[in-house]
Amino acid sequence: MNYSYISPRKKSILTAEMQLLLVFFGITLSMLFITYSFLKFNDFRFVQDKISIVQERENLKIDIQTMKAQIAFIEKESMLAEKIFTKNSVLKDSIANMFDLVPQRITLSEAQLLEKGLILYGITPTKDVYNFMLQAPLRSIFHRTYSSFYPAENGWVRFVSTNFIDEEDSEQKNEVEKKYETKTEVKREEIKHEH
Repeated sequence: MNYSYISPRKKSILTAEMQLLLVFFGITLSMLFITYSFLKFNDFRFVQDKISIVQERENLKIDIQTMKAQIAFIEKESMLAEKIFTKNSVLKDSIANMFDLVPQRITLSEAQLLEKGLILYGITPTKDVYNFMLQAPLRSIFHRTYSSFYPAENGWVRFVSTNFIDEEDSEQKNEVEKKYETKTEVKREEIKHEH
């Protein structure tokens, strides 16, 4: 007995609705996987960027410290150059003033500029000319002035004038004075032996 006008068909679990449902779940899962992969990649890239930024920041700190050290060095060198320039200007002016100080009747044969003093070697017509025309201005500049005289062959008088400015303690003064007095004595003996 037949109750149906069509022949029976094979029944399958995958009906059209079920296929549509599987395709929908497949697309959803693949979209979730792609989104997860994208987020993982972005997270990895973010971590790498963070590491590179931290490294770059450390490098910048090192560069800043290096630049600060270089700036300090350059400022120090600039101050030193300025100090040397000032000292040279003062020295130049001092030398010019020293030669302006020497009268025409007195002839200098040598001048030694010391840090805190001056040694002059020269010839003068008489001791009085030296004392009035050169020693008086030297005494107004220097705290201690020592002069020694000895006759020259032409009737004039040779002199050695040692002058100091007091700014050191007494032990250092004595050492400096002894050192330059010894040099003065040696120079005086050399001049005597030459003439």
